[in-house]
Amino acid sequence: MKVSLIATVKDGGPAVAEFLTSVRGQMRAPDELVIVDGGSTDGTLETLRAATDVTLIESPGANIAEGRNLAVRAATHEVIAVSDADCILAPDWLDHLLAAVEDGADVAMGFYRPIYRSFLEACSAAVSLPEEHEVNPERFMPSSRSVAFRREAFERAGGYPEWLDIGEDMYLNHRFRELGIRMDFVGSAVAFWRVRPTIASTWRQYFEYARGDGVAGMHSVRHALRFAVYGSAALALLTGRRRMLLALGAAAGWYASGRIRRALKLLPHHPAERFGAVAVVPAMMLLADTAKMAGYLAGRRARARSRT
Repeated sequence: MKVSLIATVKDGGPAVAEFLTSVRGQMRAPDELVIVDGGSTDGTLETLRAATDVTLIESPGANIAEGRNLAVRAATHEVIAVSDADCILAPDWLDHLLAAVEDGADVAMGFYRPIYRSFLEACSAAVSLPEEHEVNPERFMPSSRSVAFRREAFERAGGYPEWLDIGEDMYLNHRFRELGIRMDFVGSAVAFWRVRPTIASTWRQYFEYARGDGVAGMHSVRHALRFAVYGSAALALLTGRRRMLLALGAAAGWYASGRIRRALKLLPHHPAERFGAVAVVPAMMLLADTAKMAGYLAGRRARARSRT
């Protein structure tokens, strides 16, 4: 079985060289590597042009979906593995994905773990990234930083939606699920992903993800539930309903406890930071939720405008 590994990038900086090193260190090397650059100006192109084992496609202005579709069309093999060119792939990443495909999967759903360098990044990772044992394989939606699929399944699903600037991988996942395409979870296929380094960049990330949901009409129940919970909390505060506040507070504490446990595992040797995580993780959850609500509303407005 031959496999093409594709990736997209724009202004990946030094991380691109680390990605290439991790690709070259794969136990099962890809038969080709196709990377689409969306218009880098930071030295990324120079790194890629110097790499003799990379098929480089330069497409300034292309969004992520366009870049990935370009790469898939340029790839010469029937099995496509996908990542981002600022990730670091575990040495056995591709080997595990291909084992699932060889076993009959149409889509091999890899996993991802955080690359974090600061206390803030560890707390942010704890909020957004589940641990492997928390994943329900029947409902898991893989990121395209860690996935492989058969070209036939990809084409049946219509490829990545180029009209969607962000959330294109989730949209494709929904199409796979709707079509009944076999999707196998492969928790051992790990891509390491860089967490956003600042509060502002983290807020923008959640905002944009939720905006993509709103534009594409995805995860409407999940977003409605979030608005309902925060709306109920606001009503309870305004009307002084203590029982409701206590019930919501208990539910929020239970929900936050899992994220706090994740943070404690990411900070095993830092007692002060472990203590601080108990307060910072809930604050990061609030930040994420407000960004998601704002982003989803912006996406719904954009969706409504596009239909008028």
